[in-house]
Amino acid sequence: MNRKLNTKDLIKETVILTAAVAIIAAAVYFFLVPSHASVSSISGLGIVLSNFVPLPLSAITMILNVVLLIIGFFTCGKEFGVKTVYTSILLPVFLGVFEKAFPGGISLTDSQELDVLCYILVVSVGLSILFNRNASSGGLDIVAKIMNKYLHMELGKAMSLSGMCVALSAALVYDKKTVVLSVLGTYFNGIILDHFIFDHNIKRRVCIITKKEEELRKFIINDLHSGATVYEAIGAYNGQKHNEIITIVDKSEYQKLMNYMNHEDPKAFITVYNVSDMHYQPKR
Repeated sequence: MNRKLNTKDLIKETVILTAAVAIIAAAVYFFLVPSHASVSSISGLGIVLSNFVPLPLSAITMILNVVLLIIGFFTCGKEFGVKTVYTSILLPVFLGVFEKAFPGGISLTDSQELDVLCYILVVSVGLSILFNRNASSGGLDIVAKIMNKYLHMELGKAMSLSGMCVALSAALVYDKKTVVLSVLGTYFNGIILDHFIFDHNIKRRVCIITKKEEELRKFIINDLHSGATVYEAIGAYNGQKHNEIITIVDKSEYQKLMNYMNHEDPKAFITVYNVSDMHYQPKR
């Protein structure tokens, strides 16, 4: 969704995007580079190409990002494009800083398997922040975003699919173990990424039957600033009619709603369902 940000929101957005890119760059430099694995990223492809091209990883990453960046700008919208331009430029900058500050790319874990595992966990945090802010770190993230938009594929699965080719490129340079770690790392990176994104976007569909129906309706509308739907329900056992109030809330709203119900009507009948996706078709 395109929206004009005021100065305060723009600064906040910039800080969040910068922090996310710093997390991704740290994951790449401190875990992915020492592992020599090529896990679901342009940075991974850059690691392979650095064995053939006499350029530092930061420069290779910048070059590879430019082509995909142009494509993403025109296919995923202006907001996504502008944010991704910023993050794509910032990522190799952070990598360059790490190269200067910590030369050598020495493993922090002294284990290739642990390096890949740490990379997956850390990078998924950074990527989920960017995707949830309608941005990406460039490279394969753009490919995944395009697949998500036009093929309606979950971002994690899109990352895994697009990253498999990069992961298999490790076979050009490294041994079988590294190739297997690259493929497995790419697969699990997609799963964990979907987990982070899903948990961030998840909402709850709360269905409530209470004696304090009018008070609850006003609380949902005036305090939660949310909407609700009232259905007539008939009990199967005694045929009594009740009104059931249904609302969809996020995590913080759900907690407020449960606190309110525990205080106002502890005996209310409440059922809760997780909701990960909602669609609204406007009237034409």
